[in-house]
Amino acid sequence: MSRRVRNRWNGAVLTVVVGGTLAAGCGGPGSDAPQPEATTGTALSTTPTCGTTPVTLKAYIETGFPITKALTTEFTKQHPNVTWNVREDQFAVITQNAPRVLADDPPDLMRLPQVSELVKDNLLKNMDGYAKAFGWDSWPASQLQQMRLGPGGRTRGEGSLYAMGLNFSMTGVFYNKKLAGKIGMSAPPATLAELDDALAKAKSAGITPIAQFNGGATGGLAFPLQDLMASYGPAAPINDWIFQKPGATIDTPSNAQAAEHLGKWVKAGYFWKDVNAVDYATMMSRFIGGDGLFMFNGDWESGNLDKQMKGGAGFFLMPPAQAGGKRAAMSAPLTYGISARAKNADCAAFFLNWVATDSKARDIAVAIGGSHPMGPADAHMPSVTPGTVTASTLDAGADIAKDNGAMDFIANATGAIYAKSWTPQLQKLVAGQQTPEGLLKSVQSDYKSQVGGS
Repeated sequence: MSRRVRNRWNGAVLTVVVGGTLAAGCGGPGSDAPQPEATTGTALSTTPTCGTTPVTLKAYIETGFPITKALTTEFTKQHPNVTWNVREDQFAVITQNAPRVLADDPPDLMRLPQVSELVKDNLLKNMDGYAKAFGWDSWPASQLQQMRLGPGGRTRGEGSLYAMGLNFSMTGVFYNKKLAGKIGMSAPPATLAELDDALAKAKSAGITPIAQFNGGATGGLAFPLQDLMASYGPAAPINDWIFQKPGATIDTPSNAQAAEHLGKWVKAGYFWKDVNAVDYATMMSRFIGGDGLFMFNGDWESGNLDKQMKGGAGFFLMPPAQAGGKRAAMSAPLTYGISARAKNADCAAFFLNWVATDSKARDIAVAIGGSHPMGPADAHMPSVTPGTVTASTLDAGADIAKDNGAMDFIANATGAIYAKSWTPQLQKLVAGQQTPEGLLKSVQSDYKSQVGGS
């Protein structure tokens, strides 16, 4: 999958009101009347807006995302007729709740986990009409590719648009500069062998080599595993598997090398002994507190680390197995969708367009989210202080684009693959109850059963 997640994986369900007192009704564009144009994806007769009458946008979002609160607050400043009724929850819970919430208590706007099953069950609004009305189709095609699905929710990467991103995030490796200095690491590793050498030196020096979470229903060892996949092999076959292309498999020779490499890191003791009990918030707290040389995570933490570890953290892309090899990384939108039964769908779509095109919103995406904004190629891009973590992650994003190395997250292949397959299998790997080879075979078997044997 990700900015977002100071407390991404913890916290109770929370309902808050943003931007003022709740309006008495949910009026405004698309309030109670059906919207067949937006539902079917055909052209809209007018460009959607939030109008001028009171509108309350109902949103279901991931807890701990300061970018979302900042964006909704700024939006209400610019559009004071719009207030927000926001429900927050853990991403793991959203993953499990999404179908029921969209069917029984549909929000206007919702943070989405994997979307193919939601499209298949007709729970998400087809956004082709909005894309044409707002001009999203003129943006770089790669920004929207991961949110396009074919008929019935099959075959991602092509077809109609069913979601939009608050920004475009990317993963890599953060590091503690002070701890790096203690092991003589003066520059980020250029190859996987150099990374292995740094890990071994950290272990010998009594420093935790890798700060990572792997507890709960959404385990974090999927991050270093996919980064290792990127080191050993090309991105395209991994995307084919995630996009459910016929015949695609995760159990490839290069991915087997990656899983074996992760297994060696586990056996070498490079992770905390209690990694299977560590949630995301605990990982962040420990890393910021100095417990861990490296952390595999996303650029949504860039702004947070610039603030909490001012000048003390760095970032680099996962190095290739061979010197000079192309680099790849998980790179995906912070995905939001509109319920097929949303009362204020037009206003929700207007908000999503505003996020990508308004100068102040794009400033927030970078300063608070730490990620590249969505939107037109020539849109306003805020300046960033050189030498910051945010500057490093934005530069890394440009490198990934140059190498055509963007991958979706392996946890997004099906609605259940993260919580029901990747996470328990990776937890078993840590506990010595699964082998690297068996891990991939088990996940592939689960994948086949979930996508209908393709």
